[in-house]
Amino acid sequence: MKYEQFLEIYQAGPETTFKLFFRVIETNALLARQVRLLSEKVTLQEERIRELSTYLKKNSHNSSKPPSSDEFIKPKSQRKKSGKPSGGQKGHKGDTLKMTDTPDNIVTHRVKTCRGCGHSLEEVQPQGVERRQVFDLPPLKIKVTEHQTESKLCPYCGLKNKSPFPEGVGLPVQYGDNLKAFLVYLNQYQMTPYKRVVELIQDVYGHRLSQGTLFNAIGAAYETLEPLEEKIINQLVGAPVVHLDETGIRVLDQRQWLHVISTETLTYYAHHEKRGSKATDEIGILPRFKGLSVHDFWKPYFKYDCGHALCNAHHLRELTGILELNQQKWPQEMIELLLEIKATVDERKPTTTELKADEIKSFEQRYDRTIEKGYLENPPPAKLLEKKRGRKKQSKAKNMLDRLKEHRRETLAFMYNFEVPFDNNLAERDLRMIKVKQKISGIFRSNQGAKTFCRIRGYISMARKNSIPVLDAIKSALGGKPFVPEF
Repeated sequence: MKYEQFLEIYQAGPETTFKLFFRVIETNALLARQVRLLSEKVTLQEERIRELSTYLKKNSHNSSKPPSSDEFIKPKSQRKKSGKPSGGQKGHKGDTLKMTDTPDNIVTHRVKTCRGCGHSLEEVQPQGVERRQVFDLPPLKIKVTEHQTESKLCPYCGLKNKSPFPEGVGLPVQYGDNLKAFLVYLNQYQMTPYKRVVELIQDVYGHRLSQGTLFNAIGAAYETLEPLEEKIINQLVGAPVVHLDETGIRVLDQRQWLHVISTETLTYYAHHEKRGSKATDEIGILPRFKGLSVHDFWKPYFKYDCGHALCNAHHLRELTGILELNQQKWPQEMIELLLEIKATVDERKPTTTELKADEIKSFEQRYDRTIEKGYLENPPPAKLLEKKRGRKKQSKAKNMLDRLKEHRRETLAFMYNFEVPFDNNLAERDLRMIKVKQKISGIFRSNQGAKTFCRIRGYISMARKNSIPVLDAIKSALGGKPFVPEF
């Protein structure tokens, strides 16, 4: 306040002076409050800017974002160099094309005349033969087999006898299981759309068929696999370890979900409108399952009365994100510790079923110390004047620390039980082709189409896991004898 203003207030009398000073105090208090509010707003905006900056820096190796969303960056890997040269290792069986001793056809190119004098060499025996082989496809065409049955009249009793048609030949004109299996293979396994399947058959085999034929073949495969589905569910319920995951799909232009429950030999896909426990309750496997489930910390899974193991591939990505985006030190120690435990377990698996007690205790102590270091780098946030209802928002690092501390046994389940894998990559691989299907087709046009794809694709996945040729497996299913995995 300037001297002239102060003098004017002083000369105005005590009452006026008091009022003016009180107004000044109120103004100063109001300004101070506005400064605090603006300061808090700036703090919140800076935090929001950091969050957005962090989000822009996320990719598939430091978060759960899919690789398809990555920009062109040089990928980083958690793998350590083995010291071995790149390429096939010593003793590796290659796939080089080699000559066969039993060719299907031999074409002899004879020497008929002498290039020098023109004398005939037809009767001269060759001194040697040089071989070259060409591996190629034969001309492709649809093979039509006509079945004829005879009718005969018995000359002794007069009974008319007729020979039966083979099993499966029930119509005057029909397609065989080989062609129908190939159609299902192209659409359900190779993800070839209906129209292009029809074009392929016409271009390669010179035969035009309708899209309805393909639809009927897929429907026949779906129906014949129904009894197998219940057997797979019962085997999964009795399995010691299963993998769980889910992914979003579009059905009738609505976001729905595809769930997978799988093992090294079994795969079961289920389509549902919901993602959480309502879906898993209706699918009916987890409510009866008593073994150990491997998943990526989706909270509804913890509702069920079974063991749990968390995916450490997810942990490594999230820890890498905190390391790169927040510049904290503790994630590197945790990454190295988890990979060291994994390497130790992998080394011991061929000769034993568990680690020594002192080794487990040492790893647990290092794990706990790393968590403590993490909490020192992530103190509680400063309290703001404006209080919001609900759970207080925490940083990604703090959430990660709380998860690793609260679920230490689930995180290190692979260390306690060698049957438990380090990650949930099996389930993620099982879902990978679902995302390919979605990219090709965009949406499923009906709920039945989604169910059909789930059942047939699950059967195909099991065939591949058990080293059964997919085309043969589909043909067996269409013939009423689907492949049944052994538990």
